[in-house]
Amino acid sequence: MCVKDVVIHNQVGLHARPATFFIQKANEYKSSIWVEKDERKVNAKSLLGVLSLGIVGGTNIKIIADGVDAEQALNGLVALVESGFEE
Repeated sequence: MCVKDVVIHNQVGLHARPATFFIQKANEYKSSIWVEKDERKVNAKSLLGVLSLGIVGGTNIKIIADGVDAEQALNGLVALVESGFEE
């Protein structure tokens, strides 16, 4: 299992468009992936789950990946978040 804390840098956070990018990226991997905020953990491959966390800019989240490509998944998702979702 791989875990990494990251800060959402884009101003609006994980609203519909960046959340969709995040979920599409998560679905590229076979591993189980979760996003955790304030002790609430949701499936990173679920749009409703991710949006339900209400992640705004400046929020610290934890990305958790477990499976055969967990390290690749974690690195890919962290890179996406750190890029500001290319917005």
